[in-house]
Amino acid sequence: MVISQALERDMGHHIKVLSIDGGGIRGIIPAMILSDIEKRTKTPIAKLFHLIAGTSTGGILALALTKPDAQGKPEYRAEKLTGFYQTEGKRIFSCSTVHKVQAVWSLWDERYLSEGIEGVLHQYFGEARLKDAVTDVLIASYEIERRVPYFFKTTDAKTKEGCDFSMEQVARATSAAPTYFEPLKIEIKNSTDYFALIDGGVFANNPAMCAFVEAKSIYSHEDDFLVVSLGTGELTRTLPYEKAKHWGLAAWAKPLLSVIFDGVSDTVDYQLKRLLPPGKDGRIRYYRFQARLDKPNDDMDDVSPENIRSLSLLGEALIRDNDQTLDILCDQLTK
Repeated sequence: MVISQALERDMGHHIKVLSIDGGGIRGIIPAMILSDIEKRTKTPIAKLFHLIAGTSTGGILALALTKPDAQGKPEYRAEKLTGFYQTEGKRIFSCSTVHKVQAVWSLWDERYLSEGIEGVLHQYFGEARLKDAVTDVLIASYEIERRVPYFFKTTDAKTKEGCDFSMEQVARATSAAPTYFEPLKIEIKNSTDYFALIDGGVFANNPAMCAFVEAKSIYSHEDDFLVVSLGTGELTRTLPYEKAKHWGLAAWAKPLLSVIFDGVSDTVDYQLKRLLPPGKDGRIRYYRFQARLDKPNDDMDDVSPENIRSLSLLGEALIRDNDQTLDILCDQLTK
């Protein structure tokens, strides 16, 4: 069990799990909720949970929240990561005019060059390693040559040969969304082998169930779990039958990815609501914070100031509408 004795004493008897969905620029919504939780509890997110899981943009948040500073404490507060989307969005989703023409907007090549996102990730993560995370993390990715899900785990990074990678690499792998960014090839240390990885959202855009199962595996002697799951917005844009029935491979490429991501997220929510109903004492064991994307653009890469503002307003409304629920949650997290 990779957890400090001090944290174990502070956190009481039940195991607390945080899960953050994928969703590109829409990651600003869970970042805002986490910032609000930190303000209410006056505690870094990494010190409130035993395990933090994330996919894609949620994976980047999970890693950033657990990146250690020179003193071994969490370097980034959630409030800074809210600003991350506002200041770095255009760098992450950057593309030259020449590449746009060559890619024909992702019909023949990935939509965005990797240099943008890789430069941002290097700036934020530097030389930090997965094994250095101040709280256990579980980051979802998918290995395209072996055709299997791949989970980056702090527990494996600390105990297994060839399982420790830089946080920068892990963040890049989990966010390599097909058609948006090229897959990432990661060389395995002391081996001629490698991993070829894409965005974990293709199978676990909402990694809350994976996180719950992992927590039960790590803490096999425990039976009291609290799971907090943060969404990046529920898609509401319709796919009209009269149009979709005529779509071919090229026309389906982008909407199909959003259908997979959104459908997986809703399925996990359905499962956990039934697996973790309120306890006999009425205590909530599963929280899901999600907002409908009625007004903001649901595209993962719309980094326009207008859309970021719309997403920020949606995040504010989600916090305001769940004020009492957040108070109850924060009380559970700090007891």
